Amino acid sequence: MVRTQIEKRGIKDPRVLAAFRKVPRHLFMPEGIRSRAYEDSPLPIGHGQTISQPYTVARMTEALALTGKEVALEIGTGSGYQTAILCELCDWVYSVERVRSLAMGARKILDELGYHNVAVMVGDGTLGWKERAPYDAIIVTAGAPEIPHPLVEQLKEGGRLVIPVGDQFTQSMVRGEKKDGEFKTRDLGAYRFVELIGTYGWKS
Repeated sequence: MVRTQIEKRGIKDPRVLAAFRKVPRHLFMPEGIRSRAYEDSPLPIGHGQTISQPYTVARMTEALALTGKEVALEIGTGSGYQTAILCELCDWVYSVERVRSLAMGARKILDELGYHNVAVMVGDGTLGWKERAPYDAIIVTAGAPEIPHPLVEQLKEGGRLVIPVGDQFTQSMVRGEKKDGEFKTRDLGAYRFVELIGTYGWKS
């Protein structure tokens, strides 16, 4: 998977590649589809949610430019796979998931794999996690109609945010960085994600 789907398509960060080689993706899948865990496609995990294809996870992760010292915020814990990748690459991870059963399932797998540098909360991810802010990096794993301003507010000076933004069918992956009090963005290309539900996202 790493060689043919990720490295071959231009992901170069050696820390990101090492994390993808280490984290067992199949363990974050429902048992019925574990045989498909290493396919180059998104897969359903229940509750209308998906685990993104490996390349997409890698692309978003590399765009955060993580060094290992960061405190990161993840919006959309989902299966917990992206969370585990972040745990490999960050000092500490805070993750917010609106579906309680997904949050609890992800927490269980993360504990079993020994990832203890993470806290998972059930809540509205579009509000961020204000009590633990500010963050060096924020990643949003669902498509939003616009960038939620609470997330920008909770970003440190020099911090990076990666989020899909667009309509309910196609989004542009946006990388934003806070510099000198300004938040500047650039487009990383077209993707498709499930909807980001919440106060500053799509309405349920």
